[in-house]
Amino acid sequence: MQRPMEGVRVLEVAQFTFVPAAGAVLADWGADVIKIEHAERGDGQRGLVRVLGYDAVSKDSSFFPIVEGPNRGKRSVGLALEKPSARRVLDELIRNSDVFLTNFLPDARAKLRIDVEDVRAVNPDIIYVRGSGFGARGEEARKGGYDSTAFWARGGSAAGVTPAGAERMIRMPAGAYGDAIGGMTIAGGIAAALYSRATTGEPSVVDVSLLGVGAWATQFTVNMALMNGGPLPVNVQPRYGSATNPLIGAYRSSDGRWIELSMLQPGRYWAEFCKLSGREELARDERFDSTEKLMANAGEAAGIVAELIASRPYDEWVEILSRGEGQWAAVQSAWEVGQDQALRANGLIAPVVDADGVDRELVASPVQFDETPATLTRAPLFAEHTDDVLRSLGIGEEELIALKIDGAVT
Repeated sequence: MQRPMEGVRVLEVAQFTFVPAAGAVLADWGADVIKIEHAERGDGQRGLVRVLGYDAVSKDSSFFPIVEGPNRGKRSVGLALEKPSARRVLDELIRNSDVFLTNFLPDARAKLRIDVEDVRAVNPDIIYVRGSGFGARGEEARKGGYDSTAFWARGGSAAGVTPAGAERMIRMPAGAYGDAIGGMTIAGGIAAALYSRATTGEPSVVDVSLLGVGAWATQFTVNMALMNGGPLPVNVQPRYGSATNPLIGAYRSSDGRWIELSMLQPGRYWAEFCKLSGREELARDERFDSTEKLMANAGEAAGIVAELIASRPYDEWVEILSRGEGQWAAVQSAWEVGQDQALRANGLIAPVVDADGVDRELVASPVQFDETPATLTRAPLFAEHTDDVLRSLGIGEEELIALKIDGAVT
């Protein structure tokens, strides 16, 4: 199996999901990722035992999905960056790394002496990567942000999915939603920077902000607004279908499940849909017997489609629509996504053995090489690899003991 990041060492000084998710992707791709965690508290994410109203920790083992997802495949070192005695360890790690990855805010980076100039003074060839809420420049460069604020709210997604006049804003569909997308973005930036260094000899400083990723995700409407010279007019969608196409949008089955249709060429797929639905005569109906008429009478046709979908249960429609060529998808819950046959056929729901030896599964990062699924290893326990990593740096037993007594390492 090709592991394109084999031989690349990433030093990660970051916590929560946004930037650590990038480290997890790189680990999936073969990189050696060493995660620096606070010597006493570890990554702040380890303390989140309930998220979005759900228990985030397994009741019968140490398996911790909120940590496993963005940290699988790494090695953990507990290092008190604020202690002078820890500096030698940090410098040795920097000296032996290709990439320095952080989401610490500017004031914290300056205090801990892990800013670009500090790190490059130790290793001039290192690629320095910053994940931020609102970018590395401007008045908000020192401001912290999460994906709910910088990505979802500021980036346009929240306004894009919340109906006009709604009493409450629509929330993100999953925890760490923007963080996961942002982490993949950072991983791509690092890959490009490594290629650039290999071809030019020059290391890069890579910046990715949650706000930038959010704007990229909503770029279609943002670009339209820029072209328009102001806010876009409120576009009230019909209850079913679109203004000119009855085979677009979500329809509810008789058992309350949703089917999403996305047949962008209504004239091409209308006759097939009618036949599959057992209403073949609708394709000859004078209101719908040409593409032009179907588009002109899309509202009426969409009402009929809604009645048809509502007349049968979800499973039946999944079977019926699977016989056609038109584009559609079942609207799936998180559990159903985990069981999705296409994800499993492509190895994108991947096995992993947790720290207790229990077989688990995680969503794999979506990029594959040579049609080969990634092999996942579990996330490290807090400071699990401190001793091994320090010994590999040439730190002897006496110095290691002294560092532990001083509280510099865990």
